[in-house]
Amino acid sequence: MPPKRSLSPDHSPPPPTTYTSSAITDRASRFLAIYSPTLRTQQLQSIPSISSATHRITASRIPSTQRSLSPSQQPLYTSTHDDDGEKYGGKAVASVLSDLNIPGSLVVARWYGGLMLGPVRFEHIKKCAREAVYKYMDSPEQQRVKKIRIEEDDQKRRKELIRVLPERDGSISVLRNLLAEKQSTPSPSPNTESEASPAKVPEYSKLPLKTLENLERARDATIGWILAQIEKAEVAQKTSSDAG
Repeated sequence: MPPKRSLSPDHSPPPPTTYTSSAITDRASRFLAIYSPTLRTQQLQSIPSISSATHRITASRIPSTQRSLSPSQQPLYTSTHDDDGEKYGGKAVASVLSDLNIPGSLVVARWYGGLMLGPVRFEHIKKCAREAVYKYMDSPEQQRVKKIRIEEDDQKRRKELIRVLPERDGSISVLRNLLAEKQSTPSPSPNTESEASPAKVPEYSKLPLKTLENLERARDATIGWILAQIEKAEVAQKTSSDAG
């Protein structure tokens, strides 16, 4: 297969919004990947440093305009790919974006060296593509974005726990009363010390996320234990009734 472009790559630097892999050379063929979170595939193909490549294989994965009916499901994406003469190469590049669950565009340039490489060429294509994406994921800007997202998620989680923990407390109170009835335990009189000094309700809004998560686990464990005791009491009642 004769090369359709020169084998000499242009060494001019790529645009600042791109992330470039190391080159892989195998039997005179060279592979190089460039990823961008913002540029289109056509823009990546036009980067001067890969203009001489025999193939400029592309794939993109962008957020879809369609929305899932369930808010808990993952966002929907629209994926495209272009072999640019390297049969099945586009699918190999697209699989990297899908496997890493990341949006953006990728181009893998191949300078054909005159020898057929066989299936190993797809490993080179995917390895270069992954490296380019990893460079983006490890970039200071992306790390800053990740930190902001984590902080936002923590705030949402904290607000949710502040809302649900009082509900857990209410459930525990109801279940304890039910357990007392099942076990025929008399309720405390109105003048008892426990009634006069009810348990202090934590001010959940003042607690850090880690503490709230620990309390949620403790409340769930308590509810599970009470439910098990209620079931035992019901079995005991049934056994006693059958014996009578």
